[in-house]
Amino acid sequence: MGSEIVIIPIIFGVIFGIFYLFISARNKERLALIEKGAEASIFYNKTKSATPMWKVLVVNFALLLMGIGLGIFIAGILSQTLGVDEDIAYPGTIFLMDGIGLFTGFYLTKKLNKDI
Repeated sequence: MGSEIVIIPIIFGVIFGIFYLFISARNKERLALIEKGAEASIFYNKTKSATPMWKVLVVNFALLLMGIGLGIFIAGILSQTLGVDEDIAYPGTIFLMDGIGLFTGFYLTKKLNKDI
């Protein structure tokens, strides 16, 4: 019963620790570059050479949802026509289709970056 009370602060502590390490490491790296004489303009990208983050998220989220839908559809076909156990067909097919969808999203994101 007491384990629920301990797990939630641990989860929040891990999330806080990750953000703290990310921000402090980035700050130390920037300070070291400035001490060596690098210009502050290297931290800000003035050219639009990267695809906006919202486009990448939309493409990957759309492909993820399509993978889930396709996985459920194929798993239903497998379990109804071929007699595959539902406990095996549904999770296996959903994860397979999600992986294929995210892998496709990776290549589409690379293609978006080349177009800019």
